[in-house]
Amino acid sequence: MPEAVQRMSRMLIKTLRDDPADAETLSHRLLVRAGYVRRTSAGVWSWLPLGKRVMDNVARVVREEMDAIGAQEVLLPALLPREPYETTGRWEEYGDELFRLKDRKGADHLLGPTHEEIFTLLVKDQCTSYKDLPVMLYQIQTKYRDEARPRAGVLRGREFQMKDSYSFDTTDEGLAESYRLHRAAYRRIFERLGLEHRIVSAVSGAMGGSASEEFLAPAAAGEDTFAHCPQCDYAANTEAVTHPLRPADTGGHPAPEELDTPDTPTIETLAAHLGVPASATLKNLLVKVDGEITAVGVPGDREVDLGKLAGHLAPATVELVTAEDFAGRPDLVRGYVGPQGLQGVRYLADPRVAPGTSWITGANKPGTHARNIVCGRDFEVDEYLDVAVVESGDPCPSCGTGLELGRAIEIGHIFQLGRKYADAFQLDVLGPQGKPVRVTMGSYGIGVSRAVAALAEQTADERGLCWPAEVAPADVHVVAAGKALQTEFALEVAAKLAAAGVRVIVDDRAGVSPGVKFTDAELIGVPRILVAGRRSAEGVVELKDRRTGAREELTADEAIARLTS
Repeated sequence: MPEAVQRMSRMLIKTLRDDPADAETLSHRLLVRAGYVRRTSAGVWSWLPLGKRVMDNVARVVREEMDAIGAQEVLLPALLPREPYETTGRWEEYGDELFRLKDRKGADHLLGPTHEEIFTLLVKDQCTSYKDLPVMLYQIQTKYRDEARPRAGVLRGREFQMKDSYSFDTTDEGLAESYRLHRAAYRRIFERLGLEHRIVSAVSGAMGGSASEEFLAPAAAGEDTFAHCPQCDYAANTEAVTHPLRPADTGGHPAPEELDTPDTPTIETLAAHLGVPASATLKNLLVKVDGEITAVGVPGDREVDLGKLAGHLAPATVELVTAEDFAGRPDLVRGYVGPQGLQGVRYLADPRVAPGTSWITGANKPGTHARNIVCGRDFEVDEYLDVAVVESGDPCPSCGTGLELGRAIEIGHIFQLGRKYADAFQLDVLGPQGKPVRVTMGSYGIGVSRAVAALAEQTADERGLCWPAEVAPADVHVVAAGKALQTEFALEVAAKLAAAGVRVIVDDRAGVSPGVKFTDAELIGVPRILVAGRRSAEGVVELKDRRTGAREELTADEAIARLTS
């Protein structure tokens, strides 16, 4: 069936000359200005015809590549019962980000942020034998997350479109193959979409499981920071970057010495008072882990990455101590805490605080610090965790070269979940020997609506959006730059293009100046712009490439042949 011509005189579209006042990112500004989306409430967006077309094109590519690896599409509910998430502990683990609600009978429900539990129960119901596996299932569906501070337009909303898929295998080797298939499919998806991307090592977080990789789209608006090595192929989300533990001999150090250091409760004031670099000091951050006061040690020139710390300690809740906590523990002297002599406090440390390293740190007395405090001699570390904020120049874990940092948008995440959810729901099938076999799982997500924003961030220019052909809302934008003659000619050319299967937008709006139409065409960002202007009476049009700006005059027939070849 031929494509219908999209006439702007009849379309639900209103472009804006000025940026929205609350827009923080390029994609937020342009998707609103070009009439692709409109804000409904904080973190909730309405997708207008042009935006819906782009998102549908992204979803089409995702479907085609998922189908190509043998995955089967289903659609599960977004409104979910509490009980499955209670079984896995995620009813509580998700904390305030989970939308919880009660029905009229008082039963607890949630709006699904992700569907591991429900897919596991579906397969438990449908698959009883090893002959039913392996199976890969996916859906493209609305997800919900009660973001504390929704921002950046559709990049970080409370409601979003996501493709989530799940693999079910009877062996670890089978899981590895399902993971490989998804990884390859994701590479093809992002290549087809025209998204520049990096695959980086990641942490699993609340999802659980072992192997985990993220697909990141480098962009200034990205909320993820990733590290990559310019020498080798190492790349990882900074939350997954590790630092080696290098113990040294604890002998040969001078004895501990207390120092009178009044009014030096911070690393900066201490280093200035003693005339030493911050790296010579030991910073001890106090947090509460499920309510229990815990100390975390890092070199004084480093900060504790609270996200990494929370990830290591999940599902426990991590929060900073308060003045009230200090009041209840007079042995903990604010600004002068040291690991030596701490009573009843678990001590965690970054690997840089290795056995044999010597530090200047708090002496657990007001206005007093101590030097020559040696790890392994004067204090012990209960557990080592990579918790220091990663910095540019840190050694690559693979080759030792200084790492480089970049900002990016997470557009996909794949996990080898293993048997976490199968164990929770006792997902077994009858094996070839007639005995129960525990199923192993993978989980694979792509942010469909987020990919739209990531594409806008990567491909837009100073004039507006500039979509890759695979996802653009049309193949060509026909502009009637004049009055009745030009409009009639533009509609005639548009109809011929549509009859040939070309997706066409035609700007036939009456009373709108050519200048406004040209500006809107560039703002909307369709790959080709065809102008029916001053030479319309001669049957001549101008064909422009939106990205390069290259223009040429052609007869209408030549332009149609060019656009349909």
